[in-house]
Amino acid sequence: MNPTSKPKVAFYWCASCGGCEEAVVDLAEDILNVVEAVEIVFWPVAMDFKKQDLEAMPDRAIAAALVNGAIRTSEQEEMVRLLRRKSQCLISYGACAQLGGIPALANQFEREEILRYVYQEAPSVINNSGTYPQPATPHNGDTVTLPAFRNSVRALDQVVEVDYYIPGCPPTPALTKAALDALLAGRLPPRGTVLAPDVALCEQCPRLESKPKDLSLDAFQRPHRTALDPEKCLLAQGIPCMGPATRSGCEALCIKGNMACTGCFGPTSRVLDHGAKILSCFASALAPKEPQGIDQALAGLPDPVGTFYRYSLARSLLRRKRGPSQTQHFIRGNPP
Repeated sequence: MNPTSKPKVAFYWCASCGGCEEAVVDLAEDILNVVEAVEIVFWPVAMDFKKQDLEAMPDRAIAAALVNGAIRTSEQEEMVRLLRRKSQCLISYGACAQLGGIPALANQFEREEILRYVYQEAPSVINNSGTYPQPATPHNGDTVTLPAFRNSVRALDQVVEVDYYIPGCPPTPALTKAALDALLAGRLPPRGTVLAPDVALCEQCPRLESKPKDLSLDAFQRPHRTALDPEKCLLAQGIPCMGPATRSGCEALCIKGNMACTGCFGPTSRVLDHGAKILSCFASALAPKEPQGIDQALAGLPDPVGTFYRYSLARSLLRRKRGPSQTQHFIRGNPP
């Protein structure tokens, strides 16, 4: 087959850990089928592609671009806008692109707080001059530039229009392969669809039969402080498990490893706010009804935001902490 007749595909990495790039490689021998069926025209982390290569392509020349990672800097914002223009189909790949992910937990702090800690207050930092990175700095008659650090971490669809979502931290190889197969076969569902089963993880959990119909919890337990029954529902053991509010499709890999679901596949289509949904579930299962008993039970949840919104703070109704000098930035594309 003439390579120029193959669908063109791009991959790009924004604010994330790199696990989604590994997930593509984890296709193992199946990645050979993908490479045979498509022409990879942009994948900077894996091959020597430059921004100007992408800029030189005609608009909509790329059949599909898979973008992982949240949007924090001006450079990431610029690149995803460019990929949106060059691509027929833009896919939000992984929890950080879909929901903001772990990077969006930084939205609990103002931009200035983060910069001050990283460049002045962290125990390992010595910065007596108080030097901070600047978007533009004159140097020897030239100007050195860096990407601007935005006030907020945003999910991909809060910056550009997204066609499909592949959830997970990272997406499983099976889910990735199924999505790529559907893309290549031209049998994708309506735009805006999350390409994973639209049922809660509990419905596909191998421990479902051990989950009580009427769940009643006296306290929440820290998983490293208790011996867990590998056969029993983790939530029934008092372990905060996000399974009741989280979309399935992950193959329950954490549960099979005797770890609670942390919610990386995001909510089902019927949930407006992922964290609020699990908060409601936990609150309804608490046995104590008096303030003192409730406080004792909740002591097992020392980080509520990190528990309920570990991956979804950017897409929540809360969005971020709002400082006294901030204005609201809820309009797509307005750099917060």
